[in-house]
Amino acid sequence: MTVPMPKRAPLLLFVGILTLTAAVIGLLLYALLWKAGNLADSPNLRLGFYSFCLWDEGTGSLQCHQFPELEDLGVSRVGLALARLGVYGALVLTLFVPLPLLLAQCNSNEGEWQLAVGFLVVASTLLAGGLGLFLIYTWKWLSLSLLGSGFIALSTAQALLILLLMATAVFPQMAERASKLEHC
Repeated sequence: MTVPMPKRAPLLLFVGILTLTAAVIGLLLYALLWKAGNLADSPNLRLGFYSFCLWDEGTGSLQCHQFPELEDLGVSRVGLALARLGVYGALVLTLFVPLPLLLAQCNSNEGEWQLAVGFLVVASTLLAGGLGLFLIYTWKWLSLSLLGSGFIALSTAQALLILLLMATAVFPQMAERASKLEHC
């Protein structure tokens, strides 16, 4: 014997998916715009996608480095550019997710739903790759205790993107099952 799903279960699941999308967008905006992409921001160290400041013992202050000084320190120009592309590209693609979701829900169109799933797959891959590349190139100046709220926001956004991806992949099957149960 199967337990029938409540009539509004697909709608509640859809609202949950939109809420998760809004949370991911909020976390990405916080980390990349509000915190300016800085993953470590302390009085003696500021490392981010656009700032690379290390403590200088001689002057007793933060010394910010640009390319080609960063290449002398062992930070690849291409690697940092790819890291930036990854994390900021994930933000842009995630901003596009709500529209196909809403259109798919209103039009009952599977293609639009798959477009949103595709955006989520690429955004999740870009965010993980960009964050990973940045950490690989800057790990000699970082430790886990130095990573700040920007890193926590990006990590949480990555986890929520994976959860969102799983929910959007399962949602069409849940909606089909609910509609079949309504016709019984």
